[in-house]
Amino acid sequence: MANKIVLISDDTDFFDYIKAKLALRKSDELFTFSYEDALRKSHMLSTSVILADSENSKDKTLNLLNIFKGTPVIVFAFNEDESFKINAYKSGMFDYINILISDRELQSRIVPALAVSAMIKKNKCYRDILVRNNIIFKNNEVFIDYNFIIDNKLSELAETSQKAVFMAISPNDKTKYILKPEIIETTILNNIRKNDILMTFAPNKYFLILFDADIDSAAKLWNKIGKEIPQKIYAGISAITNQKRQQLINEVLNKLHEAINYDKDNVNEKSVPLSMLQTTFSSCNNFKQFRHEFGKKLEQVITPVFYRIQQKYSEKLPGVILEQGSGDGYGSFYIKGKHSNSSFRITSPGFSKINIDITFQKDSSNIDAKRITLEPEELEQGLLGDLLEQFISEYKKEALADDHT
Repeated sequence: MANKIVLISDDTDFFDYIKAKLALRKSDELFTFSYEDALRKSHMLSTSVILADSENSKDKTLNLLNIFKGTPVIVFAFNEDESFKINAYKSGMFDYINILISDRELQSRIVPALAVSAMIKKNKCYRDILVRNNIIFKNNEVFIDYNFIIDNKLSELAETSQKAVFMAISPNDKTKYILKPEIIETTILNNIRKNDILMTFAPNKYFLILFDADIDSAAKLWNKIGKEIPQKIYAGISAITNQKRQQLINEVLNKLHEAINYDKDNVNEKSVPLSMLQTTFSSCNNFKQFRHEFGKKLEQVITPVFYRIQQKYSEKLPGVILEQGSGDGYGSFYIKGKHSNSSFRITSPGFSKINIDITFQKDSSNIDAKRITLEPEELEQGLLGDLLEQFISEYKKEALADDHT
């Protein structure tokens, strides 16, 4: 693999001096820029090793380091300046070298930087593949395909004793269109660790896995993040134990919507069903009464949410028809398009549970189905809206995958 080395200085003598010390191969690329030109050509520098002359250019060097964080930058100096050296390391400097260094030692000091540069270049290729396959967003580290990520991390955690926390994050309906996604995402990413995972599950709504964390530490972190976001934003937090993916999602979504409805920053403890203050199913002691209560849920919760989601996406999914329907003991939402016919069907089969059956059918021999089972009091507008958003998001991902095959 060819190495790309960039020399940056406002003194052309620096270029000649360093070139004579480098043992370059024919395939290696060498560029020289002034500090001003380097900033204009920043797209060329991200996967290179930068050798920067700090003599008479300390402020420019620190500015360069702040702009090219993550790129290996070796800073050259003639006179030792301990204060500048400390500031340069704080700004992300890879190495600090006296300009009078021997040729052999210089070459040995550049080798580790070249190895890091090669790794960055390879990771950039991998990232481009992830973006093309709709797994992460182009400009950040937010994952789109949360189902695979959650399943994978739950399997890993099940094999270890590592603690982890799962969170659902969202503004309320009043502020979700005011807050731009990049504000939420940047703030969260700046406060979590590199191995923590942020995922999107609907517009402006996120799942977050925090590793080596418990609920108390996650709540403290979330309170800090919330103060840095200009509008109110909420979180539901659960410890990851041995839950299945959908069970864990339902758990945090319930807590998220409890936080939104009761206007709390977050809900950490065991979730209290929202409808306990409303009409509950707990008093339904016969099948007829249960069906009556489910009919009220259908009228007051299910049908309004179906209608709202249908209106929201009716002109945003080209070539797709959105339909909804209801009847005695069921409510259904359909996506009909060239890729598949998909359905989201809610039924009440007995006295104690509500089932949501989700089906993606491409043809008679290619059917993917799953069931979500909820307690009756868990089915409220916020949770149902999020589950429908997930349903539509999964359809769009399948359609996009078909378009690329």
